This record gives sequence, structure tokens and C-alpha cells, in this order.
Amino acid sequence: MKRMAVAAVAVLAGALATTVSPAAVAAEGPSADLLAAMQRDLGLDATQAAERLRQESAATVLQRVAEGFAGESFGGAWFDASIGKLVVGVTDEAKSDRLRKLGAEPRTVAHKASDLDAAKEKLDASPAPAEVTGWYVDTKANAVTITVKRGQTQAAQALVEKAGPVAKVVETDEAPRLFKDTRGGDAYYINNAGRCSVGFAVEGGFVTAGHCGSPGDTVTGVDRTAMGEFDKSSFPGNDYAFVRTNSSWTSTAKVNHYGGADVIVSGHTESAVGASICRSGSTTGWHCGEVQAKSQTVNYQEGSVSGLTRTNVCAEPGDSGGSWVSGTQAQGVTSGGSGNCTSGGTTYYQPLNEILSVYNLTLTTG
Repeated sequence: MKRMAVAAVAVLAGALATTVSPAAVAAEGPSADLLAAMQRDLGLDATQAAERLRQESAATVLQRVAEGFAGESFGGAWFDASIGKLVVGVTDEAKSDRLRKLGAEPRTVAHKASDLDAAKEKLDASPAPAEVTGWYVDTKANAVTITVKRGQTQAAQALVEKAGPVAKVVETDEAPRLFKDTRGGDAYYINNAGRCSVGFAVEGGFVTAGHCGSPGDTVTGVDRTAMGEFDKSSFPGNDYAFVRTNSSWTSTAKVNHYGGADVIVSGHTESAVGASICRSGSTTGWHCGEVQAKSQTVNYQEGSVSGLTRTNVCAEPGDSGGSWVSGTQAQGVTSGGSGNCTSGGTTYYQPLNEILSVYNLTLTTG
């Protein structure tokens, strides 16, 4: 029975990987403008961009199946653009043949994903010195990476001892900060002063970054007319909020592409590590890159936030709260980061699915 089940899943995975053509992706999924942005920021041509989205879609489905087959030996998974496949880490090499038949690329690793997650949870419960800028489960490295300011490795020693043998320290020139002064996506204004951006429309309002406002703060829209008020907000710890809009505003599935046709969001399936992703923000517009890691804890000056997704997409102050999409799937809202869109940088977003779940919200889709 087991071999029959494996064969059935392999056939399903193979069908998903081969039946969707790049032309179909372009016609039924992401717009030409989204594909153009991927070409610009990922160095792809039109065919390669469409093909990558097809491969990532197949990998997203396969990831759920592969984790189940790997069982306790699961060591994490990520999309490898160089081979167009989902790579699945396993601590038990005997699982490799089964995973390969499913269409995944197995890789033997030292640590289970559950052990990495447990080590990170220990760090999340620990105070962090100012020299430590954050930590995250580094799926590709099969480690918990602790990032510290250049020349300050020793400051992470206590955290390394707490995390154990899965820990890895990396020096960085990044100094994460919140993108709060001016805000991305479609602009909105808080208490007629600060400005942030709409993340995604949901039933009754929209989601955005929690550091943008507190419950009761009033909101005006991009046209400066009354829009609503913050109903719920969480920061630090998390970085998300729900703004309840008034009857003058209608929720849509659109995301501002800044210079191109609006992106129409069709769902909120979470992408894998290694997948392409694009961001909308009012300061720097539309930019794309890749998902580097999930569930990172970032230690901002204003407080720590856990559960963020790390990317190599650039952003600048003013892009806070804006939308993140992979293909046509909504992913999250901009939290903060480092660098800029001239030299590049690292940006973190708060995953959308957590916001929808915690606040019991329904995403507006098209």
C-alpha cells in the first residue's frame, strides 16, 4: 500500500510540474507587468520568468507532500532556482529515494527542522544584546543563523550556547530599522500626520504593519478623505494591524504596481524559501527578489519582532505596511529592513496568513 501511495503522489506531483505551460502562466496568472518586473530584478527573460513561476507553483504543492513523507527526519525545504526544483533536507538518507520519486531533490542534513525550530524558540525567549541584529532558521544552511554587527561576534556567545550546535553566527553591516516616516502601497495617513501603506484589502477594511498605528488612531486615505480607524494592532512581538474602513471605501483585490497594471490577488498560499517575490511601496515602487528565510526574529530599536520572513528585496523608509506578492498569491506586509534600492538591502515582511488567522479576517481576492 505504501508503494502505491508513493506512486500516486509522484504521478500527481509530476502532472503538476508538467501540465502547466509558461504561456498558460502568463495568460491565466500573473500579468505581463509582474513578469517584466521579475525580468528586471531577477535577470530573467519573459519565458524564464513564466517558467520559474510554474516551477515554484509545483514546488509549493510538493512541499506539503514531501514533508509528510520525510516525517521526523524532515530537515527543511526550499526552492532552488538553479535546478527548478524543491530541495528537501532529510536526516535519514534512506528517505532520499522516496523523495526523489516524488520529484524533489533530497539532501542529507545534520539537523531536523523540529530541532532548528526548538533552538530558535529558545532564542526568542532570551534577551538580546544591542550588537545582535536578529536570528532565523536558515533552511539552506540547516542552522539557526544569528546575525551580529561587524566585529561583534563575541556578543552572541550566550545565545550560541543557548541554541546549541545548530547555531551559526554571521557578521553583517545591516542595521534593521522600521520603514515608518513615509509609507508604501496605496498611501494612507494616521491622525493626519504619519503615513503608511495599505497591505491587502480584507472584508471590512485592510491589513498593514502594526508599528504604523494603535487602536483608535484615525485614518485618511490617499485622497485625504476619512477612511476609518485602527481596530486592532500588535507591535512589538508581531508587526501587524487591521484598519476598519468606513462605507465610502470598497475593498478590492488590487495591488498597486506603480507604473503598470494593477496586480490582482487570487489567494494567499505561502511560497517556499527560494521563491521569487515582489513588493509594492510608495517610496520605491515595485521591486522583486527572493525569499531567503522564514520565521526570523528581528531586533529593532523599538523592540523585537518574531515570525518575519527575510528577503533580498530592496526597500527604503516609507515602504512600511505595503504588499508582498508571489505570482498572484498574497504573502505579507512590509515590516522593516536595511539598505536601499540603490545599493540593495534586506527587507522583512510579516506573513499574511498569521494576520488573517489571528484576527479572523477574509482576504479580498479576484
